[in-house]
Amino acid sequence: MGWKTLLPIAAILLLSTSGCSYLFYPHAKDFTEKAKGATGLDTVINLTGMAEASAKSAKGGKGVDQAFDDLHNQFHAINDSICCVEKSVRERPGYALAVTHKKELTAIFKRLWKFKDDQPQRDQHLDLLVSELTELRETLHTLR
Repeated sequence: MGWKTLLPIAAILLLSTSGCSYLFYPHAKDFTEKAKGATGLDTVINLTGMAEASAKSAKGGKGVDQAFDDLHNQFHAINDSICCVEKSVRERPGYALAVTHKKELTAIFKRLWKFKDDQPQRDQHLDLLVSELTELRETLHTLR
């Protein structure tokens, strides 16, 4: 086998075994550990609170400052953790709504990243992100 054959196989193995966010955003794992709750659901709820606080702290800033970097890593921690919620929770109808909120967060964060250097768009998207994080957390609380 040549290196051209082995490279895609190695990439697939690496990404499938370690999780994308933890490979490319290693601090996401640190935030997941800090937010660790009694259950996977509690961990995601804790992460949404952390991300909300970071988003509020990032207001008025520009670029990838510390609050924005923390928010970025917390966003990836939420993305990775929401699929690790207990199976009994994932099977409940409300979990589908939580996944929809996660997808909305992704769309908002992509726009936020685009406008991270531009005011007032950055702050407007941060406000929208906080609103969506609140909705996600409220949905997760109904799954308890």
